[in-house]
Amino acid sequence: MKIIINTLLIIIICITIFNCSSQKLEVFESKEIYKSNDLIVTQITENCFVHTSFLQTNDFGNVPCNGLIVTNNNEAIIFDTPTNDKNSEELIKWIKETLHFKINAIIPTHFHDDCLGGLKAFDKNGIPSYANYKTIELAKEHNYNIPKNSFKDSLTLILGAEIITAKFFGEGHTRDNIVGYFSSENVMFGGCLIKEIDASKGYLGDANVADWSGTVEKVKKEYPDVKIVIPGHGDYGDKKLLDYTINLFRHGK
Repeated sequence: MKIIINTLLIIIICITIFNCSSQKLEVFESKEIYKSNDLIVTQITENCFVHTSFLQTNDFGNVPCNGLIVTNNNEAIIFDTPTNDKNSEELIKWIKETLHFKINAIIPTHFHDDCLGGLKAFDKNGIPSYANYKTIELAKEHNYNIPKNSFKDSLTLILGAEIITAKFFGEGHTRDNIVGYFSSENVMFGGCLIKEIDASKGYLGDANVADWSGTVEKVKKEYPDVKIVIPGHGDYGDKKLLDYTINLFRHGK
């Protein structure tokens, strides 16, 4: 009888451990949590949200443009503004009034409209902006809104108890493109440096096509544990997006 009871206890313990392990291995199911005519917010992890707005272009039509919201301890940091001030005001209001989070920073990942087109709205709301010094130079050249704070190679910001980084690895889509990383969830915001699977090369007017693959190879080496990669346009995925982008531009053509 004692042997049977001990055997049953072992079985119960094993089942409990298995159930707990299974719960930990469950993949977060992404969900669209806000949608209007101009803005979509999708939660992709416990603390990360993709914001998507739209940019009307001559060559590619009405293009969906991604940015990333990283949150921790009722605070938020945003990579890339929505495409204009109206959409940015909408996003800021949603974060403040729905999530009840304080926005600590906005970080444009390069100088194009799909990254800093709504910067004036962030300035108006007293939200600090940070950008690579090359982004600031290019924004000045094109008479765009100018981020207030600059960094050279990398930027580290504390969000609650977590670390957010932004880093320049080299030229690609533009001369100033940077990558954002949230290490506690291994989430990367690649911006327009990174392409979604099956994407074309897209707009190359400010690109350094010859260096593009090499730059992304440096990104891949820097973040071997990355689990989620968000491109500037299109669907997010895993590190396969890095490989796809490297191969797309491998021969610099």
